[in-house]
Amino acid sequence: MNQELQQAADKLIRDIFAVRKNENVVITADDDTNMQVVKVVVQSVKAVGAHPMVISIPTPSGVGKAADPELPIEPLSQALIHTDVWIEFNHQWLLYSTPFERAEAANKKLRYMCLVDFNEELMIRTIGKVEVVELRKFMLAITAKTKAARSMRVTTPAGGDVTFNIDPSHYTACDSGDASMPGIHMLTGQINVVPEFGSINGKIVFDGSVTPPLGAIPDRPIVLTVEKSKIVKIEGGKDAGIFDDFLKRFQDDGMLRMAHIAYGFNPGAILTGNIVEDERVWGCTEWGIGYVSPFDAPPHGQSAKSHCDGICLNSSVWLDDCLIMKEGVIVDKDIRDLVPSEINK
Repeated sequence: MNQELQQAADKLIRDIFAVRKNENVVITADDDTNMQVVKVVVQSVKAVGAHPMVISIPTPSGVGKAADPELPIEPLSQALIHTDVWIEFNHQWLLYSTPFERAEAANKKLRYMCLVDFNEELMIRTIGKVEVVELRKFMLAITAKTKAARSMRVTTPAGGDVTFNIDPSHYTACDSGDASMPGIHMLTGQINVVPEFGSINGKIVFDGSVTPPLGAIPDRPIVLTVEKSKIVKIEGGKDAGIFDDFLKRFQDDGMLRMAHIAYGFNPGAILTGNIVEDERVWGCTEWGIGYVSPFDAPPHGQSAKSHCDGICLNSSVWLDDCLIMKEGVIVDKDIRDLVPSEINK
């Protein structure tokens, strides 16, 4: 495994980030980070002649802006503002926190990636063994179709059925394994869409993991009734009640508003309860709730005290009333031949 792990780390640094000699790479971690993953990435950074810096903090009790009261905001912000690459291996993510916002606004050269809760097996499965070149062709094709559409409908076997409009002014992110240019990047195998605010209507059913607060697959599917992009009802089992309490505890209307939807397309991803992997399980859709950055939805984004995500498995997707994916299987005639060979086996 050590050799496979180092090869995956090398692929992350050399092929995905294209780190160059003398660049600075900040790696953030907390008390619950898998430090073996950090160590191999540090070795990969050194191997290309760049300068690694590991910043470890006590694990905050919340994520995003909810972590702010427990963060060393000023020194952390300054480190991130002055680095070339930031790789986040935290358990409680700093994505959408104040240091993240400051770095995003002030550091125009920054290449960032959120790899929270990564362990050795996850790194090998979702980075080391993924044929990125083949996958990228498929993902760019489906991204182009999505950006050209004006409406989207998503259903799932668990009972989800939701529609919304696509806002062309919002950023559609295609994380296809290329983090060589400045910007916010995520693990390979996801296409993220920020819908037109106020346009989301229907039922969304989380039958995969929900994080936070669960960090796991719920005891029963969690059903959200959404009207004009706002959650008006949450139903399900015991975990649905925990989720409902979590959102309302913020006493923030923004934490009841849908933020984004993403397709999952990583051939190595399996459902484990780790949201970063789960939201890339092939054929799923992932919904974010709460905060949206101004970068993703200019000029102001969507204000909220935090952010959470939930997974809808085996999704069917229509773009402008044209079915492109049926229960997780690509059916669109223009792109089905581009599906990576490892999926078609």
